[in-house]
Amino acid sequence: MRRALILSLTAMALSACGKPAETAATPAETVAPTAPVSGAVARSPAVLTAVDLRRVCRAGLAAIHGQQVEAIELTGLEGQVVNAQWRAPVDGGMMKAQCRAADGLVVWKPLDLPDPASVRWMNASGDPVMRYAMRGDEIEITQTLPDGTTQTAMMTMPANGEAG
Repeated sequence: MRRALILSLTAMALSACGKPAETAATPAETVAPTAPVSGAVARSPAVLTAVDLRRVCRAGLAAIHGQQVEAIELTGLEGQVVNAQWRAPVDGGMMKAQCRAADGLVVWKPLDLPDPASVRWMNASGDPVMRYAMRGDEIEITQTLPDGTTQTAMMTMPANGEAG
């Protein structure tokens, strides 16, 4: 009996040899691309205009950092990457980040952090996934956290760039 158990365990262990290691899934892979948003008709073009890119990034950064939309100041646009800054709520210092958005996803990167390894795009498998849906002047931001819970915020962002 003991010999049979050892042979079975050895066979199972050897059968796993040579198989490629599983790769870590990116947030886009771990959350279904059609994650639910509210029942209203949404428009999320694959490529955003510069105006809509600024609107979506401002709303997304406000949502993920718990800020009012008005607090997020856009400081530049480099191709499809928006630069932004806002006052840190704890010490009043300036927080800076970059943002990009397309295909219904918002991805951001913190800047000017003491640890250079932390200055990276937040799109690794353990990072929250941010989705956007546009409905006229409103932008819905839905964050899906690594544990599967979601948080949704609706922001009014007129196309002229002024927050409502």
